[in-house]
Amino acid sequence: MITIMITSTFIVATMMLFIKHPLSMGLMIIIQSVSIAFITGSFYFNFWFSYLMFIVMVGGMMILFIYMTTIASNETFKMSTNLISSLIPALLTLIIFIYKNNSIPELKIYSQSTNLMNQFLLSINKFINLPANLILLTLIIYLFIVLIAVVKITNISHGPLRQNP
Repeated sequence: MITIMITSTFIVATMMLFIKHPLSMGLMIIIQSVSIAFITGSFYFNFWFSYLMFIVMVGGMMILFIYMTTIASNETFKMSTNLISSLIPALLTLIIFIYKNNSIPELKIYSQSTNLMNQFLLSINKFINLPANLILLTLIIYLFIVLIAVVKITNISHGPLRQNP
């Protein structure tokens, strides 16, 4: 199941190369964040980290949606033939992964015994240890950059959302 989600994440990432409309790019980023939240949630005992990451991404996308609708509100939306021609092989590849799931080695999610995974302190400790602390540090840096961007964008006297007197 995880390999199917990872494959669909790669398909959405390649579809982003052919999309030129900002609102459809935002939709692809939301789809990407949902699939990554499911993938990271399946690696840990609880889903709170992936839920937090998804909420942060949706908050940032809401700000980008407001910004893009004020800038490019009347831009026409056209379906690209390159997108459609690349979507068909990607979907066929995903269907092959679904039906040939026995030949794909499954990812080992947990390396600890069952009784250690049920303890809440060990699940919190996973976010501080080496593989996951880089994700946590990246999330902190991302939140800081988004905070600075929101403050700069929503400045009433100098930003693009300025009302003309």
